[in-house]
Amino acid sequence: MAQVKAKKVNSKFRNPLITIAVVLFVLFTCFMIYVIQGLPAVEELENPKPMLASNVYSIDGELIGQFFRENRIKISIKKINRSVINALVATEDTKFYSHWGVDIDRFVKAMVKTAFGNRQGASTITQQLAKNIYGLKDYNESSFATVVRKVREWITAVQIEKKYTKNEILEMYLNQSYFGNGAYGIEMAAKTYFSKNADALTIPEAAVLVGLLKSSVNYDPVRKYNNALQRRNLILSRLYETDYISEKKYREYRLMPIKVNVERIKRKFKSELAPHFIEYIRQQMEVWTQEHNLDLYEDGLSIYTTLDSRMQKIANKAVETHLNTFQPEFDKFWNWEKYPEVLNGIVVKYIKEREDYRKADNEAERQRIMMKYKHNPEYIESIKRLGKTIEVGFVAIDVKKGEIRAMVGGRDYSFGLGLNHATQIRRQPGSSFKPIVYLTALDNGLYPAYPILNSPFNYKGWSPRNFEGDAGGYMTLREGLKHSKNIIAARLVYEGYAHLGEIGKNARRLGIKSKLDLVPAISLGTGEVSPLELTTVYASIANKGIHIEPISILKIEDKSGILLEQFNTSSEEAISEETAYIITDMLATCINEGTGAGARSRYNFRRPAGGKTGTTNDYADAWFMGFTPQIAAGVWVGFDDRRITFTGSYGQGARAAMPIWAIFMHDVYEEMDLPLEDFKMPANGNVVYYDFCSESIYGGNPRPYSSDCGSVLTDIINIKDVPGGESSRINKSNTFVADTLN
Repeated sequence: MAQVKAKKVNSKFRNPLITIAVVLFVLFTCFMIYVIQGLPAVEELENPKPMLASNVYSIDGELIGQFFRENRIKISIKKINRSVINALVATEDTKFYSHWGVDIDRFVKAMVKTAFGNRQGASTITQQLAKNIYGLKDYNESSFATVVRKVREWITAVQIEKKYTKNEILEMYLNQSYFGNGAYGIEMAAKTYFSKNADALTIPEAAVLVGLLKSSVNYDPVRKYNNALQRRNLILSRLYETDYISEKKYREYRLMPIKVNVERIKRKFKSELAPHFIEYIRQQMEVWTQEHNLDLYEDGLSIYTTLDSRMQKIANKAVETHLNTFQPEFDKFWNWEKYPEVLNGIVVKYIKEREDYRKADNEAERQRIMMKYKHNPEYIESIKRLGKTIEVGFVAIDVKKGEIRAMVGGRDYSFGLGLNHATQIRRQPGSSFKPIVYLTALDNGLYPAYPILNSPFNYKGWSPRNFEGDAGGYMTLREGLKHSKNIIAARLVYEGYAHLGEIGKNARRLGIKSKLDLVPAISLGTGEVSPLELTTVYASIANKGIHIEPISILKIEDKSGILLEQFNTSSEEAISEETAYIITDMLATCINEGTGAGARSRYNFRRPAGGKTGTTNDYADAWFMGFTPQIAAGVWVGFDDRRITFTGSYGQGARAAMPIWAIFMHDVYEEMDLPLEDFKMPANGNVVYYDFCSESIYGGNPRPYSSDCGSVLTDIINIKDVPGGESSRINKSNTFVADTLN
């Protein structure tokens, strides 16, 4: 009877235990299902995809910019200095080469120490990689979430160890990790902090970077130098303890200061050399990547551009050199007290662009913010400085290839998504547009020695005047262009030598895409164009009349170096070679003797070149466009607010814009040692030298030179345009152009 009762008691206790076991088993199973569901897929383990920055390279191989969400350059472990790996293993995971993803011994010890209040980490390098590359950690996670994450890390770490070699794991880890200050991966970290590649890092530098893996905030060598120094020395001691370095080296290294590139860290490198050009590339790449189903900011593209970093540095220097002296000159003459309405408009504009104004909940709040800043003297002074800042747009193009070699889009080198004054503004070019009018007249049978009456006229109320106020007598086309006479250019349209439709057609063929109002005043440059467009026109002229559509991207490769697309230029004849040579020769006179002569006399630029100044009404915009047989470059100088203008003749193109062009050209040819090259007459012999009777030219009735002439005037001419079809007065001495170019 007692035995039966005992069995009943055992049965009574056994049933709840079974129930508990079943419940625990079910809970454990549910927990593991939940854990497994959050694990990365097998495909992700086999093909992890870190976010890689797309890198932009100059034509001479320099990294000039990047596009990224995570600023990263992926490299092979072979390109990582061994000292980095040694420091990492010695500090983070001494048993890395022997464990299978999880260090059980280290984990148990860490748990015991943590239980007694001494919190320690126990994650191996492989576990940290699993956490980083697959995003297994969430910020502000709960205790339960931490347990789930740790289990997932364990499982994923084991899978990673089964799939990859130790070197592959180290390579992924060092390419994936974040080192602070926007630097993802060891290569970008080396560039950001020490301005070198990862294979050139020293042992102390490697220790600094490995120290950042624990906390890129607490061990930042710029903001928390002492913390970073202590952490570095701790890592150096671990290297010594694990026999990676000798005691002598350890004592030597620990006394060294940390020297990092502070300025580069503050700028958070996107593009230091050519920010406006990089933004120009970004706009094109946004379209291209959408068409090809790629991500510009994550797919690690390599974008090879036409920009020459050497020319870009020279362009930056030319702009800075000139405007650093020219800005104070303008400041002396500008007085805001004379323009209160302009100042108020600019202040209101800047206030409305402020984030606090835009995010205001209601109109009353916006008005409060408006009045707050309007009555803030310091804020008003800052707006005054911004408002009167002289802006610049500069671009240089390879004449024969149509490739953009340099671009400066403004004074702001912290440029983000602002205005590119080389490509995005449209302004009146003034006299720098006149060559298009002149070459149209040349196409219609005129020639450089052709006389035009330098006398005012009135056409439906339009009566242009020369800048100097002079008038009277005849003037040749060459002289009219050389001295930039408005009446001469205007008469070419007024007298029917250059029809408006033909001017518009030639402008389009040569490279202007902006819509032009084809009215007589276009002869003086009233149509609005961008600096890039007008520079393209001059490049087309220098290229014997062949227009090449400017390009800035040569090719695009994927992260593995596989070519995705190569870009080629398109070209077409815009004007005849004969017309191109003649207008080139006339523009050479402008630089040698005319409004652009300062390039020779003041800046000592001696290479064969042609160019033209441009100045608009009230000195609002100053231009200089010019070229050599190899490079065309254009400069615009002015202000963002059109109500602000230069206040006097110092705002002419020859003084405000030409110096930038001249400094650039002089330094490019001095520093880059480009070969000497001259403009060549058409090989077909259609452009010749011709002797005119000088008094017939200035009498308005050109005729060939004869014995009864008082003097001879020799100039070039298209043989089809020789007066009366005579060729007997063709001069074969070649003396005229030789004198012009030297």
